[in-house]
Amino acid sequence: MENCGVEGREGRSSDVNAVNANANRFPLSFWEVTVACSVVLGFLAGLLGVYLTMPASDYSFLKLPRTLEDLQILRDHLENYTSDYTAQVLVGYCVVYIFMQTFMIPGTVFMSLLAGALFGVFKGVALVVFTATAGASSCYFLSKVIGRPLVFTLWPDKLVFFQEQVARRRQRLLNYMLFLRLTPTLPNTFINVASPIVDVPYHIFFLATVIGLIPAAYVTVKAGIALGELRSVGDLYDFNSVAALFLIGVVSITPTLMSKSKS
Repeated sequence: MENCGVEGREGRSSDVNAVNANANRFPLSFWEVTVACSVVLGFLAGLLGVYLTMPASDYSFLKLPRTLEDLQILRDHLENYTSDYTAQVLVGYCVVYIFMQTFMIPGTVFMSLLAGALFGVFKGVALVVFTATAGASSCYFLSKVIGRPLVFTLWPDKLVFFQEQVARRRQRLLNYMLFLRLTPTLPNTFINVASPIVDVPYHIFFLATVIGLIPAAYVTVKAGIALGELRSVGDLYDFNSVAALFLIGVVSITPTLMSKSKS
């Protein structure tokens, strides 16, 4: 038993040492900074293109919503444009959402509420799942290039834990990634950035993101339809909603647990 304990400590120590060794990539190289700046400029060019195709008007209301009051003001103004300039509003929404996901800017929950308020449940859920998956994928690939220093600096302990779990569940990795997407076990932002670092294949990451985001997107988008009745963001996830998400998450990881039990 003593030997097992020593081996376990040595294993964890080697994981930590491996993470610390990889951290030597900081600071970013010229190539990495160039890639990040190019991505930012690409998003800004897209937003500028949308802005130039909109009719002349006062757009002082356009800003990233930080409160429900900001969101209601934005909704009230955009409703006037959505019917006549649907394509521009959709493209602008997608560019902003993907940009926020790519660069881990908080506030995407307000964007999901806005999708429900402007487009209804079915279109809103489809739009949120598409943009959230595109943004997560963009973050995944950007992290391959410049993400290591960020992860090692912000979440060293979480990274070691995630690395261990992925290694242990390699055979049923899709189930595990689905569980993470469906439950708040690890923040989605961390999953997006850390997945390429711990060698989660992109096809697994993509499938888990597309499928795993649907339940939470439905809850948020549906709440956006009754935006005026919300008093705080905390009202989005009552006990029943959180319990349902956890239940779906447990079901998704059950095959992994059963296979481990048999072995």
